[in-house]
Amino acid sequence: MRQDEADRVAAALSERGIIARVARPAAYRFGIRIPLGDGREALWDVDGAAGLEAQIMRDGVLVGFVPQIAGSQNFDERQTVEAILAADYGPA
Repeated sequence: MRQDEADRVAAALSERGIIARVARPAAYRFGIRIPLGDGREALWDVDGAAGLEAQIMRDGVLVGFVPQIAGSQNFDERQTVEAILAADYGPA
């Protein structure tokens, strides 16, 4: 995800009532960080791979994931926002 795209996706999620920030896991890599309210956070698209997926972290430890969404490598920003809104993060 490019920085400008991550900025727009985070803003669109915020407009829909989701706390979302741009994640910067490494130089020139960007994704979306969403706190889940139970000590976990979802890190969307931070691995630089094509397609949309999330790592679920707690205290820096991987505790779950949202598998890559089929066809998401071709999503536009609206579809990315909708996919993140519809995600099931599983039990805490």
